[in-house]
Order: sequence, then structure tokens, then C-alpha cells
Amino acid sequence: MKRFFIAVFMTGLLFGCMDKTKQETTPSFQKWWKEAIVYQIYPRSFKDTNGDGVGDLKGIIEKLDYIKSLGVTAVWLNPIYSSPNDDNGYDVSDYRGIMSDFGTMADFDLMLKGMHERGIKLIMDIVVNHSSDEHEWFKQSRSSRTNPYRDYYHWWPAEKGKPNYRYSLFDEKGDAWKYDSVTNAYYLHYFSQKQPDLNWENPKLRKEVYDIMKFWAEKGVDGFRLDAFQFAAKDTTYPPFPEGFEKNFIQYYAMQGNLHGYLQEMHQEVFSKYDVMSVAEGAGNTFEDAHNLVDEDRKELNMAYAFEGVDIAKPEGYSILHFKEVFSRWDSAFAEKGWLSIFLSNHDQARLVSRFGNDSPEFRAPSVKMLNTFVLSMRGTPYCYYGDELGMTNIGFETIEEYRDIAAINGYKKVVHSGGDVQAYMKALKFSSRDNGRTPMQWDDSVNAGFTTGTPWLPVHQNHKEINVVAAEKDPNSVLNHFKKMIQLRKDNPVLVYGKYTLLQREHPEIYAYTREMDGKKMLVLLNFTAKNATIELGEVAAIKGAVINNYESVAVKGNAISLLPYQAVIFLLNGG
Repeated sequence: MKRFFIAVFMTGLLFGCMDKTKQETTPSFQKWWKEAIVYQIYPRSFKDTNGDGVGDLKGIIEKLDYIKSLGVTAVWLNPIYSSPNDDNGYDVSDYRGIMSDFGTMADFDLMLKGMHERGIKLIMDIVVNHSSDEHEWFKQSRSSRTNPYRDYYHWWPAEKGKPNYRYSLFDEKGDAWKYDSVTNAYYLHYFSQKQPDLNWENPKLRKEVYDIMKFWAEKGVDGFRLDAFQFAAKDTTYPPFPEGFEKNFIQYYAMQGNLHGYLQEMHQEVFSKYDVMSVAEGAGNTFEDAHNLVDEDRKELNMAYAFEGVDIAKPEGYSILHFKEVFSRWDSAFAEKGWLSIFLSNHDQARLVSRFGNDSPEFRAPSVKMLNTFVLSMRGTPYCYYGDELGMTNIGFETIEEYRDIAAINGYKKVVHSGGDVQAYMKALKFSSRDNGRTPMQWDDSVNAGFTTGTPWLPVHQNHKEINVVAAEKDPNSVLNHFKKMIQLRKDNPVLVYGKYTLLQREHPEIYAYTREMDGKKMLVLLNFTAKNATIELGEVAAIKGAVINNYESVAVKGNAISLLPYQAVIFLLNGG
């Protein structure tokens, strides 16, 4: 099952232009992208204005004031390019066009202008590990072996026999080689058959990609996300992999060949010329890989986006000790050099509270508040996914017919074809499916939650009657209002951005405790990850000045002991540094 869900962990971001004046007047370690608070929008699911059941750019424009009210400083937008939608826009047929479902280029320009007027930066996806098979490049490439576009993709002539096996994440048979009769050859697709991999060995292809990035940079886009880019480089001799390679999929598929050379060239051709900033798509196999991607002197990318943290949550639950160990280990590795991303959810994940918290009516609100407190109090740039500011939950589909995600559907077919355990697969899918995190935004308690006047492309969760923006804005104790307070606290306290992180009581079985410290200011963060009361004794209690954030009305302190209610999250300001 792990290899099936590998795709869930493949997300990364790129950021845009830095204010040159600020760059000259602030310390070198301070960067706007380190201080950014990113809000990710899945455009199909955010707001529909024309009743076709699909979110659109005008819907985002309509909600710009809401986005600003959150306090976030950047929006990451999933692909809006022209696409046949085999993988919801991650199969691009025209990198300079806007998908008709979403609107027009005029809509895009108006949206970008509206964001900038509100002090919000825009980050876009660049999907260049693969294209759509309906892209003109691929149409030309498959037309003949002598076509100038032939080497834009990976081809293997059939007369040489079938190439050595490569695994496909989205193929119903798990085979990344697809036979094409037009030229009697196989093409490579690490994802679906309609997503042929681009050949980064070809300098003409690389120039095409850089020109696309320049096109959007010229329009004023502030940054990009390089989708699945850690897979872009391949050994084009396609040697056989050893038996059992699938147990360590990333080792054989990610960070191969001349990937660093491609990124250094991209930096030279695009990032350096437009002063754009970049974030790693994945972090490789080791800390050395991650530092090679993002250390400043490498001139590649700027921020690591490690997937290990999101792999912790399992249907059977997870260990808070493991959670603490993973995040503390990554922080330690980047304490002196490089920069991290902090996230627990995105478009490739099920809902935050259903995976890491407790989505029962009793504990949903406090647990999602606790998780948002964690994301927004750690060192690194935080990424928050639409709906997590409300505590939206998994929808819980029961049958495969309810799913829309190609990963879920083709994964199901693969299990059936291979004689696997369908019941176990469906149970895992109910917990982890990407469709859980893609249901429409819950704006109000009306039909379809105010998302659309038509039939939504994915069903709206029935709990939108209780969980929605209008209700949350009226409730001072809502998840939404706690989210806004936590964002403001981070903005007002650079110690939460840049400060030293120190884990306390590593072996405590319920509470995650750590301090953040910088320039004489120190904060103590206490998070109860369980549905029961928990107590911790700390010497730091004597230095408490007061609570600056709390998802309950009070907190019990007696002597050196602090008792936390279920899923309670408290941040204390401490005396001294």
C-alpha cells in the first residue's frame, strides 16, 4: 500500500519576488518567504460562480477579502492551465493557457491584481516532470521517430524488446511503460498513461520550460511549485532495478541523474533573472540530499519540503513519540543552514483533523485548533490548506463509484487485477484518499454550502450545516477565529519564525512540549495530542508570564505541573531568554 500512496507525499512550492528595499535593510537571514504564511487553494473546490459545479477564478476573486481576513500572506494555487483533466489539471496540454473550467486569462490577470492589492503573493504550479498526452509536444513526438519533438519524451523502440520494468503510481497495472503502435515504441509515464514523462536530458525541452516560467514571471506571478520534480531526472539507459526495489521506491526514482544540474541551470536561467525564490519538490532520500537542494551556496532552490511528517498518520493511528521525533529531527538538521516547510495537509492528503486529530463532534474543534497551533508555531514556513481553518473533515466515501481521483480509481483496479484485499484497500482509501481533501469549501449552511448553484463536481460534506464560514465568523471561539489569532501571534512574534526550537521531555507519551527562543524572548508551546487529560512537569513553569494563545478558556497550573485538557494547546510567554 505504501507505494500506492507515495504520490500523496509529492508536493512542493516555489515563491516569488523579494522586495529589494527590504532585502537591503533587514538582516541577511530574514526573508519574506521565511515569514510567509501560505494558504493553499484547490481551485476546483473553492468557489463556483457560473453554476457548472466547478470552482473558478472569479470565485477566488469573489473571496479575496475573506482570504485577506485570515491574515495569510501568500496563496498557492493548484494548476489552472489548459488540461483534459485526467489528473485534475496535473496533465497540462497548454502551459500558457487557462483551463476553460476556470475562466480566462483576463480573469487570471484580475485575480493576480486583486491579490497584490491586498498584499498577498501568488504561487503557481509548474508541472514539468510530465505533460498531458494531448499536449502538442507529445502529439508531434508520437507521430514519427524522426519528428523534432521525439526526444521531448522517453521512448523505447519495441524491436529491442520490452524495456526494464518501471513502476507507475497511477497506472491500473502499475506499469510505467505504455506501448504506442504509431511508431512501434513504448513511452514512459511515472503517473497515468495520459501523463507521459518529459525528457530533461534534452536541452531544447529544458529551454521550453524556462521560457514558460519566464512567461508567468513576466505577468507578475510571485512564484511556482515544481510538481513531482524530484522524479524529473532519469537514467535513460533504463537499467533493471534489484528485486524488492519497490520497498524503497524513492531511493530508485527520486534525485537521480543530473537533477542538481537541471536545477542549477533553472536557477541561472529563471530564478536569478527574476529574483524569484524556490522551494524543493521533496527533500530527497537523506538530509544531504535536502541540503544539496536548498543550501544557498548551491544556487538551486531555497526551501526543503519534506514528506516524512505527512507519512506518520495511519488508519490505525500513530505515535506522538514518532511525530515528535520526526519533526525534531528535521528541525535539528536545518537549525544552522537551509530552511524548512511546515505542513500537515495539502491537496494530496486527506483532511488534517481526520488524519492527525479527532474528527468526532466532541473533539473536532479543540484537536484541529491544536494542530493549527503546531503548524503555526514551528520554525519554518507554514502551509495551511483551504478548509483547515474551519476544521473540515473527511467525507467518508463507502464505494469506489463515489471517488473521482484517478489514484483511487486506478489503485482499486490494480488491487482487483492482482487479487489483492479489496476490503483493506477501501478501508485505507476512506482514511487517506485525496478526494477527502478536495470536497467543496463550506461557505454557509445553504444547499451545497454556498459553493455552487449547480451540481458540485465532488459532493459537499453533510456537516456543512454546522461547519461553515458564516457560522465560524459569528463564533468567537470557533476554529476559524483561533486560526486568525494564531496567525497574528506568529506575525507579531518573529521568535516563532526564526527562534531556536528546543524539544522538552521527548518521551512524554501525550504532550508535545517545546520552546522557541530568540533575542531575549522565549515562548513555551504545549500541545496535548490525546483525547484525555494530561499533565507535564517542567522547570520552565516558574518563568511563565502568561498565556498568549489557548484553545480553551483556562489552563491548570500547580507548582511545576501543567494539566492540559483533551487536545489543549497553550503557548506561554516566559520571563528571560
